[in-house]
Amino acid sequence: MPRSRPSSAGRPGSSRSRNAWTEESTENQGDEPSASPAYTSDVIQVGKKGTPTIQQPDPKKTGCCNAFMRGIRCLWATRLTEDTEHDKELKVRTTLRELIVYLIFLAVLCILSFGMTSSTMFYFTNVLQNLFITTPFDRSQTNYQGIGNMEDAWNFLNISLPAGLYWESWYNNEQLNDNELGYIYYQNKLLGVPRIRQLRVLNTSCTVPKDFEQEIRSCYDSYAESIEDKKPFGLGLLKDYENDTAWQYQTSKQLDGSKHWGTVATYGGGGFVKNLGKTNAEALDIVAELYNNLWIDRGTRAIFVDFTVYNANINLFCQVRLVVEFPATGGAIPSWTFRTVKLIRYVSMGDYFILACECVFALFILYYMVEEIIEIKRNKLEYFKTIWNFLDLIIIFISVVCIAFNVYRTLAVTNLLENLLNNPDEFADFEFLGFWQTQFNNAVAFTVFLAWIKIFKYISFNKTMTQLSSTLAKCAKDVAGFAIMFFIVFLAYAQLGYLVFGTQIQDFSTFQGSIFTLFRIILGDFDFHALESAQRVIGPIFFLTYVFFVFFVLLNMFLAIINDTYSEVKADIANQQSEFEIGDYFKKGYSKLLEKLHIKREKITDIQNTIQFADSNFDKQIDFDEWRNELKKKGYADVEIENLFAKYDLDGDRVLDEEDQRRMQIDLARQKEEISKEFGDLEEKARPTTGRKSRASTGGDDESDGESGARSGSRGSGVSYEEFNVLSRRVDRMEHSIGSIVSKIDAVLVKLEAMEKAKLKRRETMSKILDTIAESDGLSDESKREQMEKLVRDELERWDTDGSGSGTGASPPGSTGGSRARFSFSRPGSGGASTA
Repeated sequence: MPRSRPSSAGRPGSSRSRNAWTEESTENQGDEPSASPAYTSDVIQVGKKGTPTIQQPDPKKTGCCNAFMRGIRCLWATRLTEDTEHDKELKVRTTLRELIVYLIFLAVLCILSFGMTSSTMFYFTNVLQNLFITTPFDRSQTNYQGIGNMEDAWNFLNISLPAGLYWESWYNNEQLNDNELGYIYYQNKLLGVPRIRQLRVLNTSCTVPKDFEQEIRSCYDSYAESIEDKKPFGLGLLKDYENDTAWQYQTSKQLDGSKHWGTVATYGGGGFVKNLGKTNAEALDIVAELYNNLWIDRGTRAIFVDFTVYNANINLFCQVRLVVEFPATGGAIPSWTFRTVKLIRYVSMGDYFILACECVFALFILYYMVEEIIEIKRNKLEYFKTIWNFLDLIIIFISVVCIAFNVYRTLAVTNLLENLLNNPDEFADFEFLGFWQTQFNNAVAFTVFLAWIKIFKYISFNKTMTQLSSTLAKCAKDVAGFAIMFFIVFLAYAQLGYLVFGTQIQDFSTFQGSIFTLFRIILGDFDFHALESAQRVIGPIFFLTYVFFVFFVLLNMFLAIINDTYSEVKADIANQQSEFEIGDYFKKGYSKLLEKLHIKREKITDIQNTIQFADSNFDKQIDFDEWRNELKKKGYADVEIENLFAKYDLDGDRVLDEEDQRRMQIDLARQKEEISKEFGDLEEKARPTTGRKSRASTGGDDESDGESGARSGSRGSGVSYEEFNVLSRRVDRMEHSIGSIVSKIDAVLVKLEAMEKAKLKRRETMSKILDTIAESDGLSDESKREQMEKLVRDELERWDTDGSGSGTGASPPGSTGGSRARFSFSRPGSGGASTA
């Protein structure tokens, strides 16, 4: 469709539109020239009767509110909220956006996790463990780990523990001043005073057989809360010691204690407690008093030593619990817990950076909560059929719990430190906070683990990345069936090991320990000599048969199932295409960028040629008409021509003199050089290293050159590539409008065909009537007339009936009958033939 030339009255002057032409505006107008309002601002639709109507845009759908809602929707757009099944490019964009946002979330989460721990925590813990656990406390080089009886426990309480807690002099025996007292290793502040606590059981907690009733008068069972001895004992029976907590029982609620999971049993939070003093002398006196009055006896089942230290140099707390259990078998079993935690979180600049990251993390969790709510609302029960959605919910739930605990921990530490400063001679109970801070760290670590695993959700579109999940999903049934057979044999050996070796080998002393030991044997970690020493015949037979059946047979069957399934999955993946390739998406964007550079470079060349050949009268000046005529031949739009001319026509006389032309040539040469340099940089970055990739790249360049040549050819013939696109869209709208006309023609053809059939039928009927009259020779003329009138009247009534039936059965004007499919329109470049 030719474009009418605007009149000079309607065209803006050069002085008013001088700055209108820029590189960006030229690009935009070159991509899509301006079209008439009938085809751009309005939408053509076909009405109910087949007539084309013009639908005006709804102002409610184009307002700020609708734009804001679209922006909100794009912010939470995911593959579950958008229709990405039929739009591969939308799926790529949505997946990339989700992946980029999630990688930022993962980076923030990693910063938080690494910010709450460091290698300094290990060294801090290791120093205290060496001091209290490995340091010997007598000449026999016995340390805390070697405690085996009550006497060893008392030696530790009387020698090693006070020496480690109270540092009152320097290495040269110079006494510390009051401000320097209370530090372990001169660096770690002892908070409050240490506390020792014991738990006891009743004398009647077990039953002595009748055969030994006369010989054995007392019986103390293993620890259980139901048989815990809560009565005063020892000095607690005296009136002067009625308020001494070492001999009087206190409940878990009074001590604000918690249960402890020990080696032999799980112990309650109450007991008989005694706070040690602030100095070494006070502690020794207290321990001596307890020792002399048999504070530990046959009824004692466990003693606990609790204290907390704080190192201001590294801003770390270490809550220490040393436990010595006295089982009903006799002897002693030591265990220990060192919880190094960072309870005061925000002190340095780095801590405040972590605080900022925590705020960003909280915003991310809020963002993902809204996202999951939208997905659940949209997909209903289908949402819960994907394992990745459950993983999202788990991560969000753990994160919300951690955020809540983070706030609680900050408030609780503040209150606890205030109470400690007001009562420095009391026991500082950080055990509860230390325990839950450790659980908090574990929860964060588990969240980081799940967050890394969740990356597979966003990269599963690639067929290579789906090998793991596809293999596990395909062999799940086989592995489940094999697992039943495996664990039948495995648990049989576990129970056999527990029953045969449980009384002599520690690794088999419990049933769960026996299970873990057999797993270690599969991995090559075993002690054959211990088995042989325990049972000289059964031990080697047990080991050899277990290794043969479990390791050589069952384990290799398991690997065979995995290998066979993996081979099948790999073969299937090799024969199928990926759902979509990210590389193709980036390659497409790269091709579009190169195409734009080609077009811009061609435009500059066209303008340079126009400057050279537009001066038809050879007066060394180019007026607007000469300029416009030359560029119109190359297919440029009037707006582009006007804006470009006005940019260099500084005086507004509608003429480009030699100075204007020279300035334009300089600008064009500079722009062309910049485009060529940018194009060269892109080709240099995209140049492959191997010969095969190089040939593929060359083919791609040739293809781009071919497309560019096609556009140049179309421009030389008088229609630009951009105008061709606009015209193509107009033709599409015209075809849509013509559809209504085609439907009307179909209806007319159907009616004509029905009328033709009715005409033939009537002709046949009249012939039959005439034949009937001719055959009735014996009748009179009156009878023949009556017979003929009857036949004609019946036939007329039949015609009326058929006419009304055919009229009601005809297709309506706006319907699209089956014959409409015969009318089709096709044009080159429109993506194939389109059926109206």
